[in-house]
Amino acid sequence: MKKKFFKVFIIALISLLSLSCVAEIDPISGKKTYTLLSTKQEIEIGQKVVPSGINENEGLYPDREVQNYIRQLGARIAAVTPRKVEYQFYIVNSPEINAFALPGGPVFITRGIILKMERESELVGVLAHELGHINARHHAKFLEKSFGMNALVSILGIALQDSNYASAVMTVAQISAGLLQLKFSRDQENEADALGVRFAYQSGYDPWGLVTMFEKFKTLERGMSVEWLSTHPLPDTRIKNVQQMIAQQYPDSQRLKQNSNEFNRVHEILKSTKESYDMVEEAKKYIKSRNYTQALNLLDRAIAKYGSNYAYTYRALVNLNLKKYNEAISDADRAISLDSLYFRPMLIKGVAQNQIGQWNASINTLEKAKNLINDNADLYYYLGVNYQAVGNRTKAIDNLSTALQLTNGKRGWEADAQRRLKALRGY
Repeated sequence: MKKKFFKVFIIALISLLSLSCVAEIDPISGKKTYTLLSTKQEIEIGQKVVPSGINENEGLYPDREVQNYIRQLGARIAAVTPRKVEYQFYIVNSPEINAFALPGGPVFITRGIILKMERESELVGVLAHELGHINARHHAKFLEKSFGMNALVSILGIALQDSNYASAVMTVAQISAGLLQLKFSRDQENEADALGVRFAYQSGYDPWGLVTMFEKFKTLERGMSVEWLSTHPLPDTRIKNVQQMIAQQYPDSQRLKQNSNEFNRVHEILKSTKESYDMVEEAKKYIKSRNYTQALNLLDRAIAKYGSNYAYTYRALVNLNLKKYNEAISDADRAISLDSLYFRPMLIKGVAQNQIGQWNASINTLEKAKNLINDNADLYYYLGVNYQAVGNRTKAIDNLSTALQLTNGKRGWEADAQRRLKALRGY
């Protein structure tokens, strides 16, 4: 009996492995390669992590002209890349000096890094480098190495977004965290550099822009944190390699495009709103120390200067903490209207609705939020409370159980969630 079971198990395992390994054409070499993740699955994972990338970088910059500019510029570079996927390009509100990509197409660049740039070729160099990582499938190789067969479980979690199975939710959460903090190897960085230089040149831009950004990063590192360097190691040898590569392979590159009126226009827009963003950053410090009066004063002034989704979100958070629930809902709605992919204001709105007994409205808001990011413990706790209030015992148990499995134990509602579960289960 045991022998028969073992034989069936081995056959099932071989079948699963054969189903998971797919043959694809490597976009760089043009040769057939075998991978655990198909391009379709890679794209699905990338799209799943997009809202987390937006949320962790304080939302999308809420200016249509700015976002259209980065999309058009990114599309121009992507057009010369060998890998044909649906690329997306986003400018996010974060003041950090950073840019990063996700599997299968999404590329993010921060407001902070663009403010440190002087010409369009520098922006192109950074975007082209990130496209190099996508074309070389560096993210997919990380997933295959780190998760192996578990990557298939993550696909199941993506497909079943309404599932409350904590194991699937936590697997996707691990993958999201890994991708957003992914530190590339020296060989991968060198490959992305070579591809970035090539893509910049082929799209008509001077690839020396990447070198001048590298030099800026090294200079800035002496006086401030450069987030990009934490995931993209930059030894001096790497800079020299890129300089030699451009000089030898693209000697005529400096005749190519270096700047544009469109870049200057976008740069001025970002500069004009910087004071407002700086006020929000200062307000966040007061929020952390629970000095809500000072925080609210700064946020009011920030919004008077430039009403960003970022400022409205943090004013909504302050109002939530002050138990001004209607004001919190109003501010969260303004933030959501500016950025429907921003998770944080949706969560704040759902919690505020819960606090004033708007159970069904809160369920609607939080379920929408869960479609963006489904690994937040607070989200499941408040959904559980809401479903209990409207008499849906099954969903209340599912959500409260998931909340307790996801919590770090420091949220403050753990004991209440356990009491509710005991009552719901009848013991």
